[in-house]
Amino acid sequence: MIELLNNAYSTCSQKVRLCLHEKQLEFRDTQLDFRKNEHLAPEYLALNPNGVVPTLVHDGQPIVDSSVIMEYLEEVFPQVPLSPATPVTRADMRAWLRFFEEVPTAAIRVPSFSTIFVRHFADLDDDAFDAAAKARPLRTHFYQKMGRTGFSDDEVDASFKALSQTIERMQKRLAGNAWLCGERLTLADLCVYPSFDRMADLGHASMWADAPDVDRWFEALRARPSYPATYYQGSRLSHRYPELQEVST
Repeated sequence: MIELLNNAYSTCSQKVRLCLHEKQLEFRDTQLDFRKNEHLAPEYLALNPNGVVPTLVHDGQPIVDSSVIMEYLEEVFPQVPLSPATPVTRADMRAWLRFFEEVPTAAIRVPSFSTIFVRHFADLDDDAFDAAAKARPLRTHFYQKMGRTGFSDDEVDASFKALSQTIERMQKRLAGNAWLCGERLTLADLCVYPSFDRMADLGHASMWADAPDVDRWFEALRARPSYPATYYQGSRLSHRYPELQEVST
């Protein structure tokens, strides 16, 4: 009934896998190989014209965009609730979701690509790189800004400022709550957690050293059964790039 077309180390894929496991839903985990451009193949673009992962297929119907997928799963499979109980608190959760999509989800891509993924484009000539960028419907401008040598220092600094802003905002909320929206885990926690796991994997867990409640939250999510089910071997960059193993946590 449920198939998730995704990539093991994609942070957007990870948050949907976390949601599926928290809801205890069985699903087919179909992996797309970025190096083979399987997310740009015509058959995949027919499902998701954005050419990004993940895509959920439920009873033959494709659902795209990771946060939309999470909200869809919450609506269709409410048996294990991952939303607060009242309209006001649900609105609060949705505000967090929008903030996370706008700020840390976008920001974490910059150090991820500058540290790791840009190397796969370094040997392309100008024409080949331009074609590779234009082949990505939703990410053309992102790739053009990155180029073949990575993002500028100013762009990297801006991404870390956005991540620091996220940490500060979460610390204020978590100082009085077990989870972002109260005493129960919600979609908001699952939406942002992969950005933190990626920061740690790139060696930047010290960013929340002065945010003890964020650290508590981070470890609490890692202790849940959904974590090892989502972060299996090959799903963290340090599993694939040995130089990160010494710095990741």
